[in-house]
Amino acid sequence: MSEVCMASHLPDIVDGQPFGSVGKLASNLEMKIVDPENHMERRRGEVGEICIRGPTVMLGYINKPKETGECIRDGWMHTGDLGYVDNDGYLFIVDRLKELIKVKGFQVPPAELENILLCHPLIHDAAVVGIPDADMGEAPKAYVVRSSNELTEEEVKLFIKDKVSPYKQLSGGVEFVKEIPKSPSGKILRRLLRERNQSKL
Repeated sequence: MSEVCMASHLPDIVDGQPFGSVGKLASNLEMKIVDPENHMERRRGEVGEICIRGPTVMLGYINKPKETGECIRDGWMHTGDLGYVDNDGYLFIVDRLKELIKVKGFQVPPAELENILLCHPLIHDAAVVGIPDADMGEAPKAYVVRSSNELTEEEVKLFIKDKVSPYKQLSGGVEFVKEIPKSPSGKILRRLLRERNQSKL
């Protein structure tokens, strides 16, 4: 992250670290995980926005007071990343705050649903986005690359049903696609999927 000027977390090269973790906080920095809505600090293991404070964190964006005010509050830089810290102090980044799907006031991280979908033996790739819904605000919709045409939308919904809360269900539906649009670095281009859904309305 360029706003921190150097690494904020370091890999544990001595003891190793859990799969998926970005490491432990560097010694010259402070970190807290907060609720994106009320900014209250979260407990260990709970997902929230990652905030960092320390001498290597930027003071602000040049000639951009609005952007600076949105990013830095009370000395803490709000990264826009969602993550959690386990009981051993390892940080896990799970999604970007701006990608959250807002369902009836609840926040749904797309990556959580995508990781579950990718555990299905007949799903080769998957992406989840929020689509407009008159009753819920947004509804999670899955775009799925299946390895067998025998896989149905209902089977995908049933696979995820007992693994997540009711508001995280794929109420926006499932659409099978040939591939998931991604950037050269492998990042899912969710904007293109939202535009694809909009074009069908």
